Amino acid sequence: MRAKITYFLTAAVLVVYFVLVGSRGVMLLKQGTALTVTFGVAVLILPVIGAWFLWKNTQFVSRANRLAAELEAEGGLPVDELVRTPGGRIDRDSADAVFAKRRAETEDSPDDWRCWFRLAVAYHDARDTPRARRAMQRAIALHDGRPVPS
Repeated sequence: MRAKITYFLTAAVLVVYFVLVGSRGVMLLKQGTALTVTFGVAVLILPVIGAWFLWKNTQFVSRANRLAAELEAEGGLPVDELVRTPGGRIDRDSADAVFAKRRAETEDSPDDWRCWFRLAVAYHDARDTPRARRAMQRAIALHDGRPVPS
């Protein structure tokens, strides 16, 4: 729940930022000189890119949460078997051992979105965020019956 609140607060702050930057871009456009119009257009492009990025991330999180809920209903969520330090951080060797198990499971069933979901969690636990994201994108595509990204 804490992560959702943080995500929505961050998204709300970004939307406010986009509006403020957009208003500055409009103000520059209203000046009417070649230089201010050029800068105004450049400034307006930034919130458009930011809004697109925020939208794509929100879609990704929503789809990943949908898969997590479905997997939980099936009783297939990965069990937390990781060793933690006294401070609560995941032990690297423990994360690597669980990752090896999840990778082997995924290699045995490469078309099963559940395996890819669990592999994404293992990548995340091993602090490999880019691969975790790609594995989750693959799980989402397999679940939805869409072409799988390579």
